[in-house]
Parts: sequence; structure tokens; C-alpha cells
Amino acid sequence: MTEACVGCGLAIEGGTQACQALFDGMTLRAMSDMRYARVHRLTVDAYAMQHPDRYGRSAKSFAAHLTGLCCGVEYAGSEATYATLQRWLNGRSPVERPEVPAPRGAFTIADVLAREDPSAHSGAVDRWARTTWEAYAALHSLARAWVATALREGAEPTGRR
Repeated sequence: MTEACVGCGLAIEGGTQACQALFDGMTLRAMSDMRYARVHRLTVDAYAMQHPDRYGRSAKSFAAHLTGLCCGVEYAGSEATYATLQRWLNGRSPVERPEVPAPRGAFTIADVLAREDPSAHSGAVDRWARTTWEAYAALHSLARAWVATALREGAEPTGRR
């Protein structure tokens, strides 16, 4: 019986559990094939922000994925920015979890998996991330402020003075 995933709304036999299984399979593919691995970080952030009740329960996890999505979309997935965000969120972080919007983007993991060619897959991940980011438009200023704070305050690696 087809059910809607409670996170992204994907209509799939098995509902939320089946949607999670798709993500798990996509993760395994990225770990075994570097052609898919290069967009895996953006994949994780898009999936997490469409499923924040599982992947963004805490304020810190929510902030990590929201700022990761912002980095992927607005900073072209800058590895330096991702690293700075991770350092900034390491330890006590001055963030509070905001209200989550619904819906969270019409493009889902199923749309990405429909593209088997690595290049088409990468383009679909980009579209997925952008539609998910747009669904969070009410939180763009917060995400951008967190990224700016991280870049301003978190530039030094943990342990350096």
C-alpha cells in the first residue's frame, strides 16, 4: 500500500521506512562509486532538511544541516566553509532550533534516484537541494547569519589559539 513519507511527502509503498531505505541505498552507492560521492554531502543535507524530525531533532543537528544546505547552494559547496561550519558547531553552540516549514520541497529522493547517469544524478541532487533550500525561505536569514558567524568566529581549527 502506498503511503506518504512523513518527512518529504513522497508517495511510496512502505512510506517513511521505504523513503529511508532509498536514502540508505543512495549512501551505499556513494560509498562505493566516487562518481556519486562528490555530491553526497549535499545529498545528506537535502535529505536531512526534508526529514528534520529524524535528522534535525537537536538544535545543533538542525543547524548543521541547514547551514550545510546553505553552503551547498550559496557557497558552491565550499569545503573550507563546510569545515568552518563543523568547527563552529563542535562543542557548545549558541543556536536554537526554529520552527520547521512544511512542505519541504516537491523534489524528493525518488526524483534523484530516477537519474542513474552520474552527471544527471549530480544535476538532480543540485535541483533537489535548491528546491529544499527554497522551502526553507523563511529561515534563509537565520542560516546565512549562522554561516556568517561561523566564518567570522570559527575560522581557527579546534585547539588552535
